[in-house]
Amino acid sequence: MEFLEFNKLLQKHVALMSKSDRLFVVETDKDALWELYLNSFPPGTNEIFRERREFDCSCCRHFVKSFGNVIQINGDSVVTIWDFETGDKVYQPVIDALAAHIRSREVSDVFVSENIIFGVEKSHELNEGEKVVTWEHMYIKLPSKFKHQSSETEATIRGQLRDSRNVFKRSLDEISLDAIESILELISQKSLYKGEEWESVLSTFLKLHKAYRKLDESKKGLFAWVKSLEVGGAISKIKNHSIGSLLTDITNGVDINEAVKKYEAMVAPSNYKRPKAIFTKKMIEDAQQTIIELGLTDSLLRRYAVLDDITINNIIFANKDVAKKLSGGVFDDLKNDLTTNPKNFDRVDEVSIEEFVKDILPRVSNIQTLLENKHEGNFVSLIAPVKKSPSLFKWDNGFSWAYNGNITDSMKARVKAAGGNVDGVLRFSLQWNDTQTNLNDFDAHCQEPNGNHIYFPNKTRRHPSSGMLDVDIIHPTENVVAVENIIYTDIDKMPDGKYLFYVHNYNHRGGRTGFSAEIEFNGQLHSFEYDKELRQNEEIRVAEVILRDGTFTIKSLISSSVSSRDIWGLKTNQFHPVSVLMFSPNYWDDQLGIGNKHYFFMLHQCVNATCPNGFFNEFLPESLMKHKRVFEALGSKMKVVESDDQLSGLGFSSTQRNSLICKIEGKVTRTLKVTF
Repeated sequence: MEFLEFNKLLQKHVALMSKSDRLFVVETDKDALWELYLNSFPPGTNEIFRERREFDCSCCRHFVKSFGNVIQINGDSVVTIWDFETGDKVYQPVIDALAAHIRSREVSDVFVSENIIFGVEKSHELNEGEKVVTWEHMYIKLPSKFKHQSSETEATIRGQLRDSRNVFKRSLDEISLDAIESILELISQKSLYKGEEWESVLSTFLKLHKAYRKLDESKKGLFAWVKSLEVGGAISKIKNHSIGSLLTDITNGVDINEAVKKYEAMVAPSNYKRPKAIFTKKMIEDAQQTIIELGLTDSLLRRYAVLDDITINNIIFANKDVAKKLSGGVFDDLKNDLTTNPKNFDRVDEVSIEEFVKDILPRVSNIQTLLENKHEGNFVSLIAPVKKSPSLFKWDNGFSWAYNGNITDSMKARVKAAGGNVDGVLRFSLQWNDTQTNLNDFDAHCQEPNGNHIYFPNKTRRHPSSGMLDVDIIHPTENVVAVENIIYTDIDKMPDGKYLFYVHNYNHRGGRTGFSAEIEFNGQLHSFEYDKELRQNEEIRVAEVILRDGTFTIKSLISSSVSSRDIWGLKTNQFHPVSVLMFSPNYWDDQLGIGNKHYFFMLHQCVNATCPNGFFNEFLPESLMKHKRVFEALGSKMKVVESDDQLSGLGFSSTQRNSLICKIEGKVTRTLKVTF
């Protein structure tokens, strides 16, 4: 075969390789590669010509050294520039040896070059007879798409692409399939802050991960080179991103709640709070398996308890004709009672709950309780097993209870969603941009008795008074209600005197509406409305709250009202009849008592419209606590089914201070304040 024909076959083969978007190079000793080329010719075919061997040509040497290690990755195999058939006894052994050597080496880089021409097509010289002799050499010209045109150097580009591939391969090697699937499940549950931004990336990475795991070890490196170029930086360098840290932590066995907490600390605003608990599909599957092994499957099915579930010895009070009353009748006329201000009962007689149960209840036929705003967290439902089954709990019956975990007031809920604390002793919340678009920058302020000023420059700083501005909205978003919040958490740290709450329009951006505000203390909610436009830098004084000897009073400076709210179907600041009164199930049937004693005042027509957990970890016996993560996951899954027939009302722990105004009827009718 003439060398010209060999060169044409080489050019045709490289042209086929060049149809790929990318070519690659392997790491090899280029001098050794050239020596292999010269030494692979069959004996007698590469003899000394003049001073050097016949094929020892400087032009071909440059070609072999500069381009001889270039490859194409075709699926899971390597194609070298020497992988073509010549049918020639001289050239075929040479290119077979070169191809075998190149395939034995590791891919080291993406092919990046400013040149697309390699080798010299022809050269000429005068022989001794002064005739021009033309020599053919190895020569190829690549398509222009392979020409490096970036302002960065070839070495820089190669380094960047190599880093991307290496990080991508480490991500595939070091991140588990379970971790990816777990995070995708959290995203689908909307349990991961800004998780939706990563959903597409993780879904693609999951497909790549599954494909990678099916490959032989020898093929995985090639896969990483090709795919790292196809998928882009977000996926190829996923391990270096915040989501990669989360994936790595879960892979390494870090508790999923702790791992997500670390992730949120990196990416979330300081006042962000994750909206729901974290449970993954795998955790639930593990939980179900554990439950089966423990024989507690039937014990998990939960429902609201009804009056027929309770034995008479576990009811310490029942209104007369309770069955009739629960179905309507004589209490219907109570539905339209006027709102009652709890302050009207500040001077009624007080009795402890122990005295009330022991000395007063035996002579009482009817009880009505004043439902106050402060009782929102006291709403409770009694939960029963669907089937008679072994007890899950520390006590010997299958009954449990669930307190209200939701906030029903809209402004309060928005403040909490924005990361604000709504459970202090004194709260001032501001809301705007709700009824009409108002993108002004309103600020909540409090001037304290000692001259201290709480407002945006010291946001999130806890003041000596325990006061803090914990939500500050600077740029309201159209169609998104804006809120701000000032909270005091410790009345003992608050100096006596006047606390002035006001609103300042820091930046007028065209908004023409006013604002609404709330001040809450002692369980009483005071609502304020200001329906006029605030000019630039205008201040509107909302109210003065006066603290004297541990007692708050309020002076409204704009229109206000004591709010009545609807909670579980009952209006606050009204009296409601008690159907039955009982201890919590951990004190039923003359048990010595396990844990805190609770007093449940079950109220007529009180309906929990939520679906609470069927049980909580604190109810479980020590023998099950080793499975606490399992039961936490399962408790969240085994929700109580909605039902209007239920025992719900107010619950009070014997260990927490509280009070309840009760109208009692017996031989005499009187009003008492029951203290806990």
